[in-house]
Amino acid sequence: MFTEAIEKILTDLCTPALVRAVENGDRATALWSALENGGFLELLTPEVADGAGLTLESLFPIFLAFGRHALPLPVAQSIAARALMRDCPHAPPNGMLTLAGAAFRQADDGLCVPRLAYGTLADFALVNLQGELLLLDCSQARREPDGVHGSQCATLYWPQDAGGVSLGGKGQEARLFNAAIHAASIAGAMEKVLGMTLEYCNDRTQFGKAIGKFQAVQHQLSVMAEQVAASRIAAELAFAGDRPVPDLIPAAIAKARTSMAVPQVTAIAHALFGAIGVTEELDLQLFTRRLHQWRVSEGSETWWNNIVGQALLEKPKVTASEFVRTVTQSQTA
Repeated sequence: MFTEAIEKILTDLCTPALVRAVENGDRATALWSALENGGFLELLTPEVADGAGLTLESLFPIFLAFGRHALPLPVAQSIAARALMRDCPHAPPNGMLTLAGAAFRQADDGLCVPRLAYGTLADFALVNLQGELLLLDCSQARREPDGVHGSQCATLYWPQDAGGVSLGGKGQEARLFNAAIHAASIAGAMEKVLGMTLEYCNDRTQFGKAIGKFQAVQHQLSVMAEQVAASRIAAELAFAGDRPVPDLIPAAIAKARTSMAVPQVTAIAHALFGAIGVTEELDLQLFTRRLHQWRVSEGSETWWNNIVGQALLEKPKVTASEFVRTVTQSQTA
């Protein structure tokens, strides 16, 4: 029910034109209001607190849809931030919330959050500062956009006296949730890119027939489809089970596997589209640019593969296949 309602809002309001407008400075007030006023930011909030009380598993197709529509607002992060504040005495603030899995103190004791997702738009940020969960007011920070065309990512600097509200020692949960969110977004966006590429290959003709009929093109499409399917399965694993926050190893596997697929999926898509694929007028670049950005956001595949590898090495008598089965079974039992 929630998925269908959100899909309709995204179809009606989150158009490619809207995505481009946000990239040019628009705050997409109508889209944000539709999702906020519809109560969709409280999907993980318990029913006793007037929320929907959804499980992570039920939330996965919604986060997948956010990626499939290239949603340019921190809606997924806002949903997760409210869930992370579930046991805190402080009520979640109004406005756009985003998550950051890493922050550090500077020499002048100011706070820096590098490459904050939706840092150009967010009103507040829930950040992990060496295990401590901090709620920060983004209006008090200096924002430096990352310089990538159309990106809503920015590095934020808070002065020493900015303070922030400490919400306890759940900072690592912010990183895990954000990694899982990015994995779902990548999986959803790659599904869209695959669909666009298949449609183009069926419509584009060369030598009297659709280019999708050529064996060389079919081979590339099959590789692309394989990567997209594997990424969706990996991302879904991070949201399996009945836990309120994704577990470390499933989230690590999800972020690593989806990030690994990005270079191959985007390269094949642009190769098959040819020169038209890099034009600003074509919607393909709205997704492939985000895929490359989400690949490195909250840690690339190298960082998360190291987490998984260390966990495997700590169990010297367990084979790799047994390790994966154990993780999967623990999440779906």
